[in-house]
Amino acid sequence: MISAGEDPLYVARRLVRFASEDIGLADPQALAVTLHAKEAYDFLGSPEGELALAEAVVYLASAPKSNRVYAAFGAAVKDVERSPHEPVPLSIRNPVTPLMKELGYGKDYQYAHDFAASTTDMETFPDRLKGRKYYEPGAWGFEKEIRKRIEWYEALKARIRESKDGERKETSKERA
Repeated sequence: MISAGEDPLYVARRLVRFASEDIGLADPQALAVTLHAKEAYDFLGSPEGELALAEAVVYLASAPKSNRVYAAFGAAVKDVERSPHEPVPLSIRNPVTPLMKELGYGKDYQYAHDFAASTTDMETFPDRLKGRKYYEPGAWGFEKEIRKRIEWYEALKARIRESKDGERKETSKERA
């Protein structure tokens, strides 16, 4: 493409897009590699900077592929477009005025770091979207690790729901 007269920064832009859209979290380093290649090209110019772009091409060609984040993002955008005015749950709204507090803003908010596992099972989606999952990791590359993490968190949250007090740890306010 460069030999045919294409702007090398256009090539870099396409590589960055490819890293985000077609490789995604199967290899999160792909995005960093392409951005570094673009920076190297900016710094060195032609012809030396073209080698950095070539390295990025080889990296992307050999990386595991996944468009799962791209698909999840598209599904989330469609939900927003279908129903753009879904209310944020009251529990995660900040009660900055006495009236907001009276209306229930922040009621039952669970600060993750007040709990032994540093997470909660608190619902943060609007009612219409409760339980919705957008991202489902694939079976390749780093997404295998992400799948393990998600499964671990899901099991942890299930245990929290089953426990009487959500494994809450004592906060500094409660000790005082």
